[in-house]
Formats: sequence, structure tokens, C-alpha cells
Amino acid sequence: MISKAFTYKVAAWLSAALIMISGETSMASSLRLEEPSVFAGQWQATLSTRDDDREALKQQDKPSNTCLVELAANKTLSKGADCLGAWLEETPIGWFPEPDGIAITGKEGSRIQFFSRQRDGLYLATLRSGLVITLERAAQ
Repeated sequence: MISKAFTYKVAAWLSAALIMISGETSMASSLRLEEPSVFAGQWQATLSTRDDDREALKQQDKPSNTCLVELAANKTLSKGADCLGAWLEETPIGWFPEPDGIAITGKEGSRIQFFSRQRDGLYLATLRSGLVITLERAAQ
């Protein structure tokens, strides 16, 4: 009787371990690292507060809260780097894709800001000040 209880206990632990391992594998495969060419091109960057409506901000023509940023295929920032740098308080030099977003890098190549993926073509970052930067794929 004791040996059956021991066997059932071992089987339960092994089943639980197998479920945990398979769950981690499926989660990792759902976060796929995209090629840099997927993100290369022009992006509209918008600076706002948490309560601002993104659609209303897009209709405003204020250079201080919007700018076009170019993510180059060689993972550098060209057009709009100065504008974005004013918000980040450090001049961005490059970028790289991450499974769940886009990282912006500084002079030494270290990440200075992370933009989390909301959906295809829309990424958000919250600054220490509480302001939000939205990166949205510009209409081509």
C-alpha cells in the first residue's frame, strides 16, 4: 500500500515538472526575435502624458511633442535622433530588436530606453518623469 502511494506521488511530481517545462518552451517560442529589416524605416514618435489621447495628439501640429525618427537597417538612428534625444536626455545612436519590443542605445551601445510592443507597428516607453513616448510606424 505504501509503495503505491509513493508511486502515485512520484507520478504527480513528474507530471507537474513536465507541464512546467513544456509551458516554458511554448512561452519562449511565442516571443520571436524579428530581423532588423522588419523595423527599418520611418516612425512617428509622440511625447505625451498618460492621460493624453494619442489620436488627438496626432492631429496637433506641435514640433515639441512629435517627430519623425528613422530606424536604419544597419541598426543606427539617422533622422530624428536629436528630437528623440531631447526627450531621453541622452542622444540615441542605435537600436536593436528584442522579442517583446525595440531597444534604443546610446554611445557605448548600452540600452538607454526600451519600447514595449503594444501591437504591430505600435511601441510605448514610459520615461522616469512619467511622460510616455509612442513609436508608431509612419504611413509609407
